[in-house]
Amino acid sequence: MIRAATVNDVAEIRAMIRELAEYERSVEQARATEEQLREAMFGEQPAAFALIAEDDETGEAVGYALWFPHFSSWTGTRGMHLEDLYVRPQARGGGHGKALLASLAAICERRGYERFEWWVLAWNEPTIDFYKSLGVDFLDEWRVCRLSGEPLRELAAQVPAVRNQTSAL
Repeated sequence: MIRAATVNDVAEIRAMIRELAEYERSVEQARATEEQLREAMFGEQPAAFALIAEDDETGEAVGYALWFPHFSSWTGTRGMHLEDLYVRPQARGGGHGKALLASLAAICERRGYERFEWWVLAWNEPTIDFYKSLGVDFLDEWRVCRLSGEPLRELAAQVPAVRNQTSAL
């Protein structure tokens, strides 16, 4: 079963985020707290949303998908960015990942989102093969860019004076 996450799922989502980070060899980077996740998904202005995959027999959470909307200046429409897709090892091969992706695709269709995008680690061949089986296009000509930590602070310190500053700046 796939269902929308509730505030009561935050601890389980955080646990699965840590499991995903361990699988991706980056557990030290998974620093989100339950409080941060609760605010991000269920606060006054949600920044992200989640679906939960449950085992049909036990009702146990066996996976999750965390996503947020984005906007394309080229299409003039919103789209969906899938931040995390995770199915616990004991439940893999049971159709939960595909069910989560199908549920997200249905959300895109209902909301008129033209693009459904996410990243996958280049070494994660089993997942890449799974995505290929679904007909996913891989955008090899694009590179992911990330600015964080000290370089982010250094660049922010170089902000020029801005006329007619809005809340976006």
